[in-house]
Amino acid sequence: MIQTENTPNPNAVKFLSDQNFSEVGAREFQKKDIKEIKNNLIKNLLNFEGVELVLVSKKFISVKKKDDVNWNTLKPSIISTINDYIEKNKEPILTTKDQNSSDEKENDNLVVEEIKKVLDSKIRPAVEKDGGDIKFVSFNEGTVKVELRGSCSGCPSSIVTLKNGVQNLLKHYVKEVKNVEAS
Repeated sequence: MIQTENTPNPNAVKFLSDQNFSEVGAREFQKKDIKEIKNNLIKNLLNFEGVELVLVSKKFISVKKKDDVNWNTLKPSIISTINDYIEKNKEPILTTKDQNSSDEKENDNLVVEEIKKVLDSKIRPAVEKDGGDIKFVSFNEGTVKVELRGSCSGCPSSIVTLKNGVQNLLKHYVKEVKNVEAS
């Protein structure tokens, strides 16, 4: 059974389930890339009028819509589509066999490993509560670049989250970090 939860972003909603949606962590899919997407459920969700982005995580799917589309008309269709998938499929939406080789971990140095550890243990759980995800992009000369995804991308409070939350935590735990920016 799918349940919904509002996020701080008024244009994004989390769709939750007891069933695992992903074996490979959080992955974001955007409508502009629909031709490259192979997964039928994700394509179906992105094909709904007004849906811009779908983030699939282990226990939730976050859907972001355009301003001019009403959740009252969109939510029932999304819930029905996800429930239909769950009824017909025993495995998660994203499985290890779907994972791209480009997702393989690069050879990290110790500072980058520490940054990723803090992102995974301290920051990602909080961001996931709001229907989003955070992805490490790079570390160069004290500046960490991250990508806020799901309901966090384009959220009015994402800059505050980035500077007051992510930057402060990373600076506290990793002394080499001086600044955090969105990529």
